[in-house]
Amino acid sequence: MKEIVLDTETTGLSVRDGHRIVEIGCIEIDNLIPTKNIFHCYLNPERKVSEKAFEVHGYSDEFLSDKKKFNEIADEFLDFIRDKKIIIHNAEFDISHLNNELNLAGKPKIKKEDTIDTLDIARNKFPGSGISLDALCKRFRIDNSKREKHTALIDCELLAKVYINLLDQKEPKLNFSNSNEKILLEESGIKKDYSKKIIYPSQDELKDHKEFLKKDLKKNFF
Repeated sequence: MKEIVLDTETTGLSVRDGHRIVEIGCIEIDNLIPTKNIFHCYLNPERKVSEKAFEVHGYSDEFLSDKKKFNEIADEFLDFIRDKKIIIHNAEFDISHLNNELNLAGKPKIKKEDTIDTLDIARNKFPGSGISLDALCKRFRIDNSKREKHTALIDCELLAKVYINLLDQKEPKLNFSNSNEKILLEESGIKKDYSKKIIYPSQDELKDHKEFLKKDLKKNFF
């Protein structure tokens, strides 16, 4: 089952105040394993970035001024997410901004039933606990040290790991190294390399072990 983990950055909090999207990041996952398919773009919002938003993501008006506008990437974006569930942390925020952009571009909106909100899952699973993305990374011991600023692709990578943990699924991690033997494992269509070193006992060690067992048996039963 293919799903899309999605995050956006914006010029500010509210669509009602005219705020627009400045970055979209999407990572495709297939049966909870990230594929190589991603969608990422910076966007010219055609308005100024608020001071608070700049503090969050660090994208200046100058940096965004030569980027594409949303209507130029709308069809490519819709093709990427078509017929897939969309995983978002705080879906109400991202979907409201995306649907505003889609509406301005004359494109069909994203339906609420096509989204899965990890914020709702976390709220139900850990009532009364911190459920921000950073708090969930800490709970699940996910390294979020790269998250100095809120950038869409980094947040997608972290959210994909959080989502797997929220569903009580074990994330595939095969990071073994330093071995003479290389074993190729094919798991769910993705090949991962890992190492395993086998140390066999010497003949002298086997002989000593047998003698030890004989002495131990005589001591306890004779």
